[in-house]
Amino acid sequence: MTMDTGRSPEDRGQRMAGGFPLWAGAAIVVLAAAVVVLLGLLAVSIMERRWEAQRPAMLVRPMAEWEPDNAVWGENYPREYESYLQTRLDDTKTKFGGADPRDYLEEDPYQVILFAGYGFSKEYLQARGHYYAVEDVSKTARIKTPVNAATCWTCKSTDVPRMMNQMGVKEFYAANFHDLKDEITHPIGCQDCHDPQTLKLRITRPALKEAFAAMGRDINEATHQEMRSLVCAQCHSEYYFKTDEAAGLKNYLTFPWAQGTTQEDMLAYYDAIDFADYVHPISGVRIVKSQHPDYELYRTGIHAYRGVSCADCHMPYRTEGGVKFTDHHVQSPLLDIANSCAVCHRWSEDEIRTRVESIQTKVSEAMMATEDALVHAHFDVAAAVQAGVADADLAAARKLVRHAQFHWDYVASTNGVGFHSPQESMRLLGEATDLAQQARLQTARLLAGKGIAQAPTYPDISTRQKAWDVAQTFVKGAGTKLLP
Repeated sequence: MTMDTGRSPEDRGQRMAGGFPLWAGAAIVVLAAAVVVLLGLLAVSIMERRWEAQRPAMLVRPMAEWEPDNAVWGENYPREYESYLQTRLDDTKTKFGGADPRDYLEEDPYQVILFAGYGFSKEYLQARGHYYAVEDVSKTARIKTPVNAATCWTCKSTDVPRMMNQMGVKEFYAANFHDLKDEITHPIGCQDCHDPQTLKLRITRPALKEAFAAMGRDINEATHQEMRSLVCAQCHSEYYFKTDEAAGLKNYLTFPWAQGTTQEDMLAYYDAIDFADYVHPISGVRIVKSQHPDYELYRTGIHAYRGVSCADCHMPYRTEGGVKFTDHHVQSPLLDIANSCAVCHRWSEDEIRTRVESIQTKVSEAMMATEDALVHAHFDVAAAVQAGVADADLAAARKLVRHAQFHWDYVASTNGVGFHSPQESMRLLGEATDLAQQARLQTARLLAGKGIAQAPTYPDISTRQKAWDVAQTFVKGAGTKLLP
């Protein structure tokens, strides 16, 4: 006997054999069609992005071999150019860096004494972005008038390779800085690192090629990843101006790498040729002023050991749609942690920043301790001079101070406050302090030989102005009285 469920025959007739309502079939068909459409759109999007990523760059306009105008390059490579323009920002700050032109001499009056008699005691500002390179070098108080070496333009402008090609490299270096102001107007940019036809990384400054040759190496054998650091090393390396009349060289930009790229290698090189940037007016020490050896210090650190390039951290990759490109807003990685540090270090941004700043703080504190020893060493030697100690007897102490200051400045003049190689930085600062203290012991013995047992009376250099006034008494020849 069949039980009546209470449904009408019409209701029972509108259900499918499987027990689903008839409208469900239509819904499934519509849903399936929608899924097919969405998958199709996704496939089209993927193919478009792949095509976009793989297609060759379409040049809007051809470029000359030595095209200096970054805006012209920007027409062909708009993403890179737009990111490069961010180097106009000059108010970015980290705890120890950024693009803000902080005044090192105001923050640290000791440096006025350490660079007494040299341009860095007049003005020493944190560098702004690459966009301001020409403007800032033109205005700095360190540039002499009416004559200064044109070599100072070398790393400041995309016009330099063109001028070297036009004038000759030796002739460019030997020229007067001020005579080239009308020719050199474009700041650091695209042509400094890239071939205009292929965009391939290339070296445009001869000093780096020559330094590799001096070490018996061929820079043309460098890999692409190595080139992502070497294009930076063209400028972020230690150098000096070589003058050799017999060879026809005047203010020729040279990397002191003939014996190697370590601090000890370069100091030995300078000692062998008895080179000095200036003679310190307080102590009479022949000083070598370190010039931001970022590349050399980086080579001793863990990132270089792991094959991480300068660009990986300071110019990380970015993507727009299917296009992957290098961010040309060259800046501190701490200002873009997500795209730089966090690619490898899977910690929070706060953890990464705290870790970096703790390392930099330790290096900074060590630098200040070294500066204290160095400044007193300069005054101790000056006191020995005032006591009548002969130059021959002071030669050993002066050499110790020379070495101590180059050890310290090798770390202090680099960007990153030692972070590029923390262990090497701390080692060098420790040795610098030890060398300075050795010099002080030697001068104390020399003073004792003159019957002077008490320490010199050290002047007040607690502010930039006070330090400047003290330094100028020595620059002018009289000197502040240090003995009773």
